[in-house]
Amino acid sequence: MKIAIVGGGLMGLVLAQRITASTKATVKVIEQDALPGGLSTYHNYGDFTWDKYYHAITPTDTDLIDFLGEIGLGDQIQWRRSLTGFYENKKFHSVSSSFEFLLFPLLGPIDKMRLAYTILKGSRTDDWKSLEKIHVTDWLIKLGGKKTYDKFWAPMLHAKLGENHKKVSAVFIWTYIKRLFKARSSAAKKEHMAYVNGGYKTIFDRLDEKLKQAGSNLLLNSQVENISVNPEGGINVSYNGTTEHFDKVVFTSPLNVMEKVTSPELYDISKSSKPIDYLGAICLILITKKPITPFYVLNIGDNDTPFTGVIGMSSLVDLEETANQHITYFPKYISHDGELWSKTDEEITATFLEGVKYLYPDFDEADIISSHVHRAFKVQPMQVLNYSEIVPKVKTPHPDFYVLNTSQFVSESVNNNSVVTHVDKFMKSFEKEIKSSLDKNVVG
Repeated sequence: MKIAIVGGGLMGLVLAQRITASTKATVKVIEQDALPGGLSTYHNYGDFTWDKYYHAITPTDTDLIDFLGEIGLGDQIQWRRSLTGFYENKKFHSVSSSFEFLLFPLLGPIDKMRLAYTILKGSRTDDWKSLEKIHVTDWLIKLGGKKTYDKFWAPMLHAKLGENHKKVSAVFIWTYIKRLFKARSSAAKKEHMAYVNGGYKTIFDRLDEKLKQAGSNLLLNSQVENISVNPEGGINVSYNGTTEHFDKVVFTSPLNVMEKVTSPELYDISKSSKPIDYLGAICLILITKKPITPFYVLNIGDNDTPFTGVIGMSSLVDLEETANQHITYFPKYISHDGELWSKTDEEITATFLEGVKYLYPDFDEADIISSHVHRAFKVQPMQVLNYSEIVPKVKTPHPDFYVLNTSQFVSESVNNNSVVTHVDKFMKSFEKEIKSSLDKNVVG
């Protein structure tokens, strides 16, 4: 049996590995970009290669951790203590342990108790449907009070969403709490996160290797032009000027791409009259001789910087991974109509560097080895009020065509652990269908 997977992001490649590991089917992953991985891909920074955008593994990412173990990378996961900082009124504050949390000067004892209650309440809440009817600001203020919101939650929301945090429901921060606030080890009560030696390039190289071992393959620089029904059964996929027949096709790329290349009889999409607004990101990456920040995540409590947070990757990752150079990410999260999209890389770099100097007056541009600007127009959909009601409902009436992508994430944030979780859910039924088809062919 031949199966095509359209899209060579993490979802497509995890799915390919799952299929080849549990069935006798062969898989061809078709990816339009020159590198695999989508938003999780890697970049050549000169003397080393590392993730294009910042990623870290938390202790609650159990599905991702198990998957890495299954493909033989369990011993390549490196756990490190991670530091979280807050910046407000030109001062930096560390909140990286329970002790530092108790000393957090921006909140009084009662506010800290209300903050702890909010985190506890969020981590123990399972009814996300009720949360999507409440604005994130209203929910956080109701549980923790206005001061706790202003001093603690608002900078965190601004770091992840920019001004767009005014549009989202409580589901967004609920997923954040359930994933990241459990990143503290129960013994040390300190935050811990992890990375894989070599970054996500190591993961994608391993997945490519395992595909080849299974007689399957990953095609890069391959543009899908048309997907249509084969009259004799199965699906035809046209790419790079050729047409190939497959027994089954799984589409993992965005729905707007699917609509452009797929025959209408293969799918049915029920759309809301309210369009989904996606959040994009523009990120400046500085490679420097000296460290810029001691924190893995710095949440910024004022609006005087052009970026919405600072990610000090070198505070988490060993310098051996980055040729003894320091890598720092400065992301700005914006909606599709943000003015920043029209700026050149040079303009963005100049503007963001002014923000770096504002935060770090002692920063010397002579320490910069190289700078890079990365853009991602669609990072994740904004979980506005009643988001699940406007998410397109996709049906695939043809028995050999399937859709699996992040548009189905309605009660969680888009992260790589969720990707693995959704693939595993999909495989529970898909694996049975593959084996059933293979058995019929054997009998026939």
